[in-house]
Amino acid sequence: MNAATSSVDSPGQLLFVSGVGTEVGKTAVTAAIATLAARAGRSVAVLKPGQTGVAPGEAGDCAEVARLAGTTVTLRELARYPEPLAPDTAARRSGLPALTLDQVTLEIKELTAGHDLVLVEGAGGLLVRYNEDGLTLADMAQATGGEVLTVVTAGLGSLNSTGLNAEALRARGLRTPGIVIGSWPADPDLAMRCNLADLPKDAGAPLLGALPAGAVATAEGFADRAAAALAPALGGVWDAAAFARAHPA
Repeated sequence: MNAATSSVDSPGQLLFVSGVGTEVGKTAVTAAIATLAARAGRSVAVLKPGQTGVAPGEAGDCAEVARLAGTTVTLRELARYPEPLAPDTAARRSGLPALTLDQVTLEIKELTAGHDLVLVEGAGGLLVRYNEDGLTLADMAQATGGEVLTVVTAGLGSLNSTGLNAEALRARGLRTPGIVIGSWPADPDLAMRCNLADLPKDAGAPLLGALPAGAVATAEGFADRAAAALAPALGGVWDAAAFARAHPA
């Protein structure tokens, strides 16, 4: 059975941005969606429940979203830990308080009350632990009724990780609008080109975009790059069939 699918165009939408692992482009995709929604006149908030690998005073993922999407987007970060580890491990090693589900749900409730679109960017993947009780991004989405967009990699190995992620979503009854390739190279290899057709099958959900590698290098022109890289369901003009024809296997 496929994961349920829907659009993120309705007002008051809550969308969790997860990934099949670390460094797959979650922040870039979050910024792209936020940028397009803000350009369309929607009020947008981005929440990072747990930021790791960033010391106090350093720029984290929210700062990167602000750099790319502009200052009109509301930004929230609930917890920050200096070591680049899973939030649960990072909290334990730092001696700082771990996140609780109540903290997250309260913040989401406040943000959704005042914004058309709320994006919640996870740390790592869907089942990464945020505290010793095993709190995950999946739990947050279940508790708040949010959908989960998954950012995937383009190349060899992505089919398995995408399929496992989809199975976890289905097992928890979580809805998804689809998947997005977080970084598409200028010269894709055979596996990447084949994955344009295969990834949606393993995800049980549509491919909704492919951000070009280097898309976040500069803020100038980012909105146009985002629009060209994301499907209409995410606010852009990207077309999966046309993209596949441009990159035949």
